Amino acid sequence: MGTHNYNLTEQFEFTGKAKTLSIIAIVIGLLAIGYGFSAKELHERTFANLLLMAYYFACVCMSGAFFLAVQFVAQAGWSASILRVPEAMAKALPIAVVILIAVMAAGLYTHNLYHHWNAPGLTDPNSENFDKLIQGKSAFLNVPFFMARQVIFLGVYSFFALLLARLSNNEDLEGGLNSYRKSFKYSCVFLVIYGFTTPIFAFDTVMSLEAHWFSTMFGWYNFAAMWVSSLATIAIILILLRKSGYMAWVNNSHLHNLGQFIFGFSIFWTYVWFAQFLLIYYANMPEETVYFYKRFDNYEFWFYLNLILNFLAPLLLLMDRDNKRQENILLTVSIIVLCGHWVDYYQMIMPGTVEEHHGFSIIEIGTAVGFVGLFTFIVLNGLSKKPLIAKNHPFLQESLNHHL
Repeated sequence: MGTHNYNLTEQFEFTGKAKTLSIIAIVIGLLAIGYGFSAKELHERTFANLLLMAYYFACVCMSGAFFLAVQFVAQAGWSASILRVPEAMAKALPIAVVILIAVMAAGLYTHNLYHHWNAPGLTDPNSENFDKLIQGKSAFLNVPFFMARQVIFLGVYSFFALLLARLSNNEDLEGGLNSYRKSFKYSCVFLVIYGFTTPIFAFDTVMSLEAHWFSTMFGWYNFAAMWVSSLATIAIILILLRKSGYMAWVNNSHLHNLGQFIFGFSIFWTYVWFAQFLLIYYANMPEETVYFYKRFDNYEFWFYLNLILNFLAPLLLLMDRDNKRQENILLTVSIIVLCGHWVDYYQMIMPGTVEEHHGFSIIEIGTAVGFVGLFTFIVLNGLSKKPLIAKNHPFLQESLNHHL
């Protein structure tokens, strides 16, 4: 297959139905959030849903930058022609960061989030609310240090995401290997920072919602979730672009590679999830088992649905080689995985915020729809700003002629 068959200056036009639907989705989200804040008894639930979706939004964009860095460090050739998609996701990260930090700050200020360690009197020995365990963690779990960590970690991720996107643009303009070598060097640095800090980021953002409980596996459990969600997002965008007549160079072998990653890391997610569950289950310590007791007691349906969507569906549908190469099957599985990890985050966040007062109505649905619309609008708008292929990438020919 030769490059002469492809238009290497092709650009995506973000107009028509995609743009209209994304704007409508954003409006639906704003209305749902407004409804949640219209009644005082719904404030905590609304904040929990905002945290869920803001965290999900940031994690998918972070993992877009992570995907870029992995490809550069591995010097992968197969992905050279599809890098514009994770690049657009990475460029959306600063907006996701601002939203996430705003949600956390507002939740802390109103005590609608993180009240397990931020409620008044928890660290004061003279208070009737005094909690010795929380006092012991207060050097780490205090508002200034908590917010400082969030700003630093997310700021660093955003810096590298934008840097890799800028170097890609320079590569288009200048050619040569200078930008690629810089991308390789900065990706190495980013992956080390990312690997050491994402578990702490997950501990802070989600695990501290239930500050009396901890798991040393929680960070990697979250890493697996955000990574496979990002892979599913990349697959969905690529398939829908291809169905719309763009990116004709993306073939079934590219889809096969993405399908392998989604399949493999869905199994990895299940391994970490089960290892965390099994360790707590057989240890049978009350302070540990309370985490899963809450989820069995009040969230049993979501508990089992989580496993069906994130483990059984990708296992059964992507085990076959041919299924990984069928765009409709891969698209279906990717959508299931994205919905599945919404359920996963729902299970992580709701028991530590709204406890048994959870629900599933216009607040949950509308907030999720709104963030999907916002993500779609930002990513597709970013994707339309330059050609859909990195024409001067040194491994472009390998990607254009990629066959498995």
